[in-house]
Amino acid sequence: MTITIRKSTPSDFEILEKTEKICFPSFQQSSRRTLRLSLKSSFQEVWIAEQRKGKQKEAIGTLVLHLHARSIRIFSIAVLPGFRDKGVGRKLLQHACNLALAKGCEKVSLEARLKDQKLIEWYEAFGFVKTEVLKKYYAEDEDAARMFFTLSRPKSRALISNLIVVDKPSKWKFDIEGARVVSSKSYITDPEFQTNRNLRVFNLSNSYRYQSLGYYVSLLASAREHRAIPSVTTIRDFKNLSVIRSIANDIEELIQSSLEKIDDKNFSLNIYFGNTTANHHKNLAHKLYLLFETPLLQVHFIKTDKWMIQRVLPLSINKIDDNELEQAQRFASIYFSKKRFQKPRLKHYKYDLAILINPSEEHPPSCPLALKKFKDAANSCGFYVDFITKENYEDLCEYDALFIRETTNVNDYTYEFSRRAYAEGLVVIDDPWSILRCANKIYLNERMKQNKISTPQTFMLSKGVYKTNDAEKFNFPLVLKQPDSAFSVGVTKVENADELTEALKDLFKKSDMIIAQEFLYSEFDWRIGILDNTPLFACKYYMARDHWQIYNWQASKEDDAGLSETIDTNEVPEEVLKTALKAAALMGDGLYGVDLKMVNNKVYVIEVNDNPNIDAGIEDLAPNIDVYKRVMQSLFDRIEKSRQTARPVSTDLL
Repeated sequence: MTITIRKSTPSDFEILEKTEKICFPSFQQSSRRTLRLSLKSSFQEVWIAEQRKGKQKEAIGTLVLHLHARSIRIFSIAVLPGFRDKGVGRKLLQHACNLALAKGCEKVSLEARLKDQKLIEWYEAFGFVKTEVLKKYYAEDEDAARMFFTLSRPKSRALISNLIVVDKPSKWKFDIEGARVVSSKSYITDPEFQTNRNLRVFNLSNSYRYQSLGYYVSLLASAREHRAIPSVTTIRDFKNLSVIRSIANDIEELIQSSLEKIDDKNFSLNIYFGNTTANHHKNLAHKLYLLFETPLLQVHFIKTDKWMIQRVLPLSINKIDDNELEQAQRFASIYFSKKRFQKPRLKHYKYDLAILINPSEEHPPSCPLALKKFKDAANSCGFYVDFITKENYEDLCEYDALFIRETTNVNDYTYEFSRRAYAEGLVVIDDPWSILRCANKIYLNERMKQNKISTPQTFMLSKGVYKTNDAEKFNFPLVLKQPDSAFSVGVTKVENADELTEALKDLFKKSDMIIAQEFLYSEFDWRIGILDNTPLFACKYYMARDHWQIYNWQASKEDDAGLSETIDTNEVPEEVLKTALKAAALMGDGLYGVDLKMVNNKVYVIEVNDNPNIDAGIEDLAPNIDVYKRVMQSLFDRIEKSRQTARPVSTDLL
């Protein structure tokens, strides 16, 4: 049974009167005057539960609420006899609680007939608590039990509510647990949605054209600091084919492989809440949803020499094929069930922060003690903190910021987390462009060379192009690096041509290009931590015992790393600091660790890391600065700035 709940209109008087007479004994029934007042009053709301029968809807229950400053009182809740024990009453009860949450209330109250023990037990099963008995409340021998449902602890942050915005709620076809359906006009004009910031808005308007109601829903959601799906930026992207194809470059291979068996030159894929009824294209549908985040989406492809996206269109609810409605309903239920991620808070925090970690990572960028210190610093800045893992991908939208504290890689989920977080409107460190830029040593070398920043002499060795006799042009020793090497893994030192040839046999199995750099000896490497284009910490990393690197992965645990020394950034040689800041600025304004060598008074950039180590007892020993607090304050300030400046999503589109 598909049940929808809509706000009443004056024409619902007969429905309200009918349920009163059928559902309540005479001593509990409201007068006609009281019922009319309920429909007109500014401090009352009436809601109607309906069942869909074909193309018709039938009223099966009512809910009358009294609105107070800090609570909502359920004046009456009624379900017609033929529809009881089907979950209708519970949906109405849940709807009342969702409304109270959206309005920032702390509790929901009601009175129930004391003699109706079954009813009282039903309320108690939901979570209501009986607080007192009201003598002679309904009649001379009819007492009432006053009951309360506590929504959240005092001073806790209001939970985020899912809001589905459609043009005509009466035509909404899905029954969604935990989501409220309202009209586009209501969202735009109702004061309730203008003042409550804890909303996620799923804009399913029939049209997103410029200056339509659908366009203004997403535009106003941005202004109100609601999380809108789709955002105005996504809506604008629909209009620009070059932007669409540029965005879709990330999944070019998937498009070709998914559509290769289609004989026609044209193909359309309907995507319902990140899924599709076309089983062979489920992976493609999910990836397209992540790129063009819109709940209902239609993507048209055209084939010339290869498949290309021709256009991307939002799909209105009334254009879903009747044969696919049932599966679309199932996809919607799964989609929204994954977005209920609510936890009680014992203290008020302004924002929510997710810290992505991998508990089984052998060499993470922050040790457990450092992670604890990050959490403590975040709490003091005003963040509620959750440590999340790759299993929490679908929960990202519940947060305001993401801080990645595991080794990043363009080809694994850490990059997907970063990109998804940015698309959801979260502040994120490491941001996706920093991961892309820093992850590849070939890009880094070219970027430094173009900006006249010194690096060790570097050669690009290509599989199929490099010949054994090419080794004669090199001065040994050389350091060989995989383009995506990290933490000195994938880095090899060779002393002569024979060692070079042997090493390349193995390295070319992993990458078509290998970097060869002259080996520059130094007693230690500099690591300058930089955040917001400002020095954060400065370390000297000494080489591991009897080894040419800071880390010796073949050594025993106690000898696998050299000593370190953390100093005041003001004591760093000026040229080292200046070069580090210039190199980091070419990557962005995030959190970076710039590795440098100083040889014969000349400074060389070795690499720029997007995910630098910050460990307890090493990098956090920087004098005159709380490294953890600085990072957390940066995240907090970025959120504040983005919300005060109304985000580029609005400013560059008006």
